[in-house]
Amino acid sequence: MKLGLHINDFAWPVPPSEFAETLSGIGQAAEAAGFEVIGVMDHVWQHPYAGDAAGPVLEAYSTLAFLAGATRTAGLLALATPISYRFPGMLAKTVTTLDVLSGGRAWLGIGVGDYEAEARGLGIPYPPVAARYELLEDTVQICLRMWEGERGDEQPYTGKQVRLERALNLPQRLSKPHPPILIAGSGARRTLPLVARYADACNIQPGPDIPKTLDRLRELCEAEGRDYDAILKTCPWRFDVGEGGENVPALIDQLRGFAAMGIQMVVGRVMDDYRISPIEIMGREVIPAVAEL
Repeated sequence: MKLGLHINDFAWPVPPSEFAETLSGIGQAAEAAGFEVIGVMDHVWQHPYAGDAAGPVLEAYSTLAFLAGATRTAGLLALATPISYRFPGMLAKTVTTLDVLSGGRAWLGIGVGDYEAEARGLGIPYPPVAARYELLEDTVQICLRMWEGERGDEQPYTGKQVRLERALNLPQRLSKPHPPILIAGSGARRTLPLVARYADACNIQPGPDIPKTLDRLRELCEAEGRDYDAILKTCPWRFDVGEGGENVPALIDQLRGFAAMGIQMVVGRVMDDYRISPIEIMGREVIPAVAEL
């Protein structure tokens, strides 16, 4: 099992003038610890699952670009971009730019979104859910077209929600064949079919339904003629090692349980990440312990 670090709480006990130093320290410590990817939530208000909307939040792709300069090997992932927040062509260009400037480490993490109050509050488009699913498929198709060959597929594209006259993309992505595409969500009727059709990775909800969700994904892959084993199975979690590592055994047991259900990578928030020592404990005691799961 591989682990990823997810940064979804910026309420560090430091002033904003020290955010850059704090973030750089977290990213470098995570890379040194052996985290496979560094993920950042793509919200501009704090999400209700993590705190009050008025909590401090850094914009995802600016943050990932900063982390690209502070790190050298870890993958860089927005987990996950709400599909209506960015025009598809610009999202493909943004991820391409991150990929080029990071030396081929960018991922595309996307989903239909679930924070309507945030979108309405800032005047961001938030169409009905059916339209967002259509937009999700259009966006994946557009990204794949823009990542084709050396210049992108320059033919016109007409999807259900979006039309492009020319999917030109220069400089082209460094990742081959393209940045890994992670589609977030567990929905059996609309999300998992898109995972089976297009994704290199899924990010499904943790819990006892994981085997059922993955069984459904396997069925959909068979129907699409795709290799189920080629899709990386991930889920979110929280890594709480305790003040001095006293919670490590329990955390390893939790991760062992996820592995037994078919999860291959867990992307989680390290509690009190700003202190750095919890990240170091993860690298010293947890990451090696789960590597063979």
